Amino acid sequence: MKQKLDKFNNLVEAFESIPTIGKKSALRFAYHLVLNDTFLAMKLSNAIESAVKSIKKCQTCGGLSENEICEICLDEQRDDTKICIVENAKDMFVLEENRLFNGKYFVLDNLEKDSIDRLKNLVQNSVQEIIFALTPSISSDAVILFIEDQLSNTDIIFTKIAQGVPTGVHLENVDMLSLSKAIDLRVKV
Repeated sequence: MKQKLDKFNNLVEAFESIPTIGKKSALRFAYHLVLNDTFLAMKLSNAIESAVKSIKKCQTCGGLSENEICEICLDEQRDDTKICIVENAKDMFVLEENRLFNGKYFVLDNLEKDSIDRLKNLVQNSVQEIIFALTPSISSDAVILFIEDQLSNTDIIFTKIAQGVPTGVHLENVDMLSLSKAIDLRVKV
């Protein structure tokens, strides 16, 4: 006799819809929360509900914030002469967690007319350099060229993060685009 566990199956499907979570992991999560740790299940449920209700995009940079303007944009200790353009707010977390950048950010997410207008407003003041921290690809290069063109009437220096062969990776495991860039952007020893 097959049991009908619609609510349990819905929970498994909900976990499965999260990127990088497969069927086995989703089943494990659901089983653990429902049968082994209902307190954690309720805590997780409340945390998700609270985050969904209170997190929004920063009106200035497009990062995540609980207010209209995020703490990074409001921080007067940060170097406002540099803006790092990232693909999404998750990329900001990586740079911030590792303390790799002390300037301001701009999140592309979807390159729309209003985002270009926001970027133009952002660079009007004291911005001297825009650093592109985008995943290396032909489409990223096109985005970089588009933004450079949109800001061509400024004196801003445009740079992008270096790319090439990651530390500890054998050349046979490196894609041709990365290897080509590594050769082209070689440095003097």
